[in-house]
Amino acid sequence: MFPHMPGQSGYGKRLRAQAGLIAAVITELARDVDSWHDMLRLVDSTPLPCGASRQTVKRSDLAGYAGYGYCASHSRFFWGFRLYLICTAEAMPVIWALANPKLGEREVTAALLEHDHHQIRTGQVIIADKGFAGKQFETFISDRLGAHLIRPDRKNEPPRFGKVCRYRQWTEAIFDTLKGQLTLEDHGGRTLRGVYTRIAARLLAMAAAIWHNWKTGAPTKRSLTAYDH
Repeated sequence: MFPHMPGQSGYGKRLRAQAGLIAAVITELARDVDSWHDMLRLVDSTPLPCGASRQTVKRSDLAGYAGYGYCASHSRFFWGFRLYLICTAEAMPVIWALANPKLGEREVTAALLEHDHHQIRTGQVIIADKGFAGKQFETFISDRLGAHLIRPDRKNEPPRFGKVCRYRQWTEAIFDTLKGQLTLEDHGGRTLRGVYTRIAARLLAMAAAIWHNWKTGAPTKRSLTAYDH
């Protein structure tokens, strides 16, 4: 990738040119650990801010791609994208994408799963938040993918799956790792390819750590403590 040690601008240019390769390596790392064969997958999304001021939004090269969205967990609006992540229970990325936050979560996730349906096996269980509730989406999961969608019950529907409490703990811990140790929200991307590449690099860092933890027998596969000093 780098025949010689590039400067900062040269590094960024070469990195952006290899965005597809980075994404491919993430998938290969995921395939090389035991959890790839697990029957459980998690799906969720998180805000990815790309600008904090009105002036930045007006001047940004991301205009037309990014948009305004609302983060319910922090009760705030943001401008940027949402990161959609389908992963194993210990956070190994399987499928991911960036999307305009104005798009519906079910619609984006269905498009991802349709595009990468070969990454989902018949009989797998996909655990999601109650925001993914919808008859059409659930039918797509069962009929198109042959998988099973489990989500927390809504207040206005008969009991089916219960609260699925551990799901929220899992996904919050995964995004906390990405936002904390891997500085997800401080990506600094200013172009569409730049944002994509920088997010891919952070997901690759997490995937590489999880892969290494599997190979070395570390007790906590998602732990990055040994790598952040």
